Amino acid sequence: MAAGLRVRLLERGMVGRESSWAGGGILSPLYPWRYPDAVTELARWSQGAYPELVARLRRESGIDPGWIRSGMLMLDTGDRAEALAWAGRFGYRVDELAGAALRQCEPALGEDLGPALWMAAVAQVRNPRLVQAARNSLERQGVVIEEEAEVTELLERGGRIAGVRTARGAMGADVVVVAAGAWSGRLLAELGGAQDIRPVRGQMLLFRGAARVVSRIILEPGHYVIPRRDGRVLVGSTMEYVGFDKGTTAAARTELLETAFRLVPALREFELEQHWAGLRPGSPDGVPYIGEHPQVRGLFINSGHFRNGVVMAPASARLLADLVVGRTPILDPEPYAMRRS
Repeated sequence: MAAGLRVRLLERGMVGRESSWAGGGILSPLYPWRYPDAVTELARWSQGAYPELVARLRRESGIDPGWIRSGMLMLDTGDRAEALAWAGRFGYRVDELAGAALRQCEPALGEDLGPALWMAAVAQVRNPRLVQAARNSLERQGVVIEEEAEVTELLERGGRIAGVRTARGAMGADVVVVAAGAWSGRLLAELGGAQDIRPVRGQMLLFRGAARVVSRIILEPGHYVIPRRDGRVLVGSTMEYVGFDKGTTAAARTELLETAFRLVPALREFELEQHWAGLRPGSPDGVPYIGEHPQVRGLFINSGHFRNGVVMAPASARLLADLVVGRTPILDPEPYAMRRS
């Protein structure tokens, strides 16, 4: 690896098949001004890095991560003043649209859904393809990836990490990074810290549509519609605190269908291709934990990204790597420190 470290990735299941695969790939927090500034800082750095990142991954892997700039329409925004103030502080452009201007921006919208706020610069990725391309890149760089290798215990001696235990036995390591998504809190339970990370189920629908039946990412509180370049359309998502249950439900299917048809009536004409669920690594305010464990040297965490893991991923990974190897960090690490719990 570039920093001279030997890296081994231990995956409890199959790489990228949890929340990284299950989400929508929107490269912005939903209603971003409603999050703490620490979320915006990670998202903003990542948004700037994504075009170069996906181009490099495409060259290295031959897999197109599907980065496109769709823009994002946000409906039911009664807090417009807060949104515009946030945009001014962080240098984002947010436009107010209503009537004919809103209809021109997205002709597929249902009736009586305005006014809206519009962020034209927001992009998206096909997150399953992004993960496949990233895996290919890591393996080319010499990262060893072991699947079906769940870590069952973190090994600590005298206040320092010593390695991990899996079903295959113990493995020694000078540095261990816990990036186990919704399972991170459970893995850290014995050593303490970040135990407020818990699974939050989200269910999604996928329609097989015609290209450009809808062009823009559309949000309303709690739900979204995401158009893919090939005509497929994602509709999500629920927020369910049901433990580690990844099952789908008829009630959620009905809720999401009603949302889809209200926001984009043309979706009634297209085939419902898939219905699935994933588990987000929920955290109280959506701010992830990134940094070293306060009591165990050499043990680091990068988890708790809640609904915004894909958009915050490049900055989170870079910040974590800076802290591990002792480089000047890209952002102030203090807002992400584990000891805040």
